Amino acid sequence: MENTYTIQQIAVMTGLSPHTLRYYERIGLLHPISRDSIGYRYYTDRDIAWIEFLMRLRQTGMPISEMKQFSDLRSQGDHTAGQRRELLEQHRIHIREQMSRLEQDLHHMDEKIEYYESLEAKQKQLPTIP
Repeated sequence: MENTYTIQQIAVMTGLSPHTLRYYERIGLLHPISRDSIGYRYYTDRDIAWIEFLMRLRQTGMPISEMKQFSDLRSQGDHTAGQRRELLEQHRIHIREQMSRLEQDLHHMDEKIEYYESLEAKQKQLPTIP
């Protein structure tokens, strides 16, 4: 039997709020989550894996509209694998561009830190006037 989890447990496990989880379900990023006899959602390990993938897409800057497109393709079955791969390849290009910009920004930050370190060193060498 597969493990099941409440929305509160999933919130703790993923760091997403119950509100965000419900929102993801409402907009179709999460396909309808199973419910028990009184209507409480229960999530499976498979749901957790999908949520973690969605979080990775979001953390790397994929817009929710593209996440939704990917999710819709996923729900249509394996015949959409090529389209999903293309979406991920385009996103990979975006991530690499983002990483390049961050590397450039980091380089400029390092230069600025070195400048201030040398400025501080010069100030320490100046004689103090009583």
